[in-house]
This record gives sequence, C-alpha cells and structure tokens, in this order.
Amino acid sequence: MTKTQLETIDVLTLLPQRPPFVMIDRLIHFDEVVTTTQLEVRPDNLFMEADGLLNNCALVENIAQTCAARMGYINQYIYKERVRLGFIGSIKNLQVLRPAREGEVLTTSIEVVQEVLQLTLVNATVKVGDETIVTAEMKIALSDIEVKG
Repeated sequence: MTKTQLETIDVLTLLPQRPPFVMIDRLIHFDEVVTTTQLEVRPDNLFMEADGLLNNCALVENIAQTCAARMGYINQYIYKERVRLGFIGSIKNLQVLRPAREGEVLTTSIEVVQEVLQLTLVNATVKVGDETIVTAEMKIALSDIEVKG
C-alpha cells in the first residue's frame, strides 16, 4: 500500500484498544521491519495533564499501540485474519528525553529486532518533527485471543 492508502485505514480496525484509550491516529508506514504511526496530542487525551503535558504513560502506550497496529495490519491485510490481543512483555532502556506537549504531532517508529514464535522485540523512537523525545526497547507477546470487531 502507498502512504496515502495506509493513512486512510481506520486504526480502530487494527487495534484491540477502544476510545478513549487509543493512542495513535494513523498508520503512515509499514514494511517487514519498520512501522510508523502518528498521534496528535489533543487536550482531551485521557493522559493529558493540567499543565498541557502528556503523561509519560501515554508515550509507552503509544509505542505499544504502534506495535499493535503493525500486528493488526499483518493479521488483517496479509493473513486475512482477525486482530489479536497483544501484551507488553517488557520495556527496557526507556528514555523520555522530554514530555510531549498539547498540539504536537508524535511520529512513532518501531523497528523489529527479532521475532520468535509469538514474541516480538522492537526498538522504538518517538519524535516531534526531527527531535527525538523517547527511545525504548519493547517486547510484545501476541496472544491467540481474537478481538471481535
């Protein structure tokens, strides 16, 4: 799919999460190794703090949901199956260089380092423009539980 075609996909069809817990707006890149999503930090975000900063928990969830969007895309568009639930297995080397601010657009990329059975290890980067604000390693475990659409 082209970038324009990817951006027309309703991310809710790729994710097990439902509003108000959705932390990505659109899928903008997918290939075998790298998946990229975007999120506009809005004032009504569940994790928005009174000072206009996004709680760091939202940044971790944003990375996890980028992983979920990758697996949802694979299941739905490649394997023609239903989306399945995944779980964060571990987070290592999480560095929040600065919080995200209301009005910013986060571009989150995950790079698959290793996939073994139902486990995927990724390196993640969250950027605002060219500025990296978060890096982490995350391990995601995919379950056999299908999400009913």
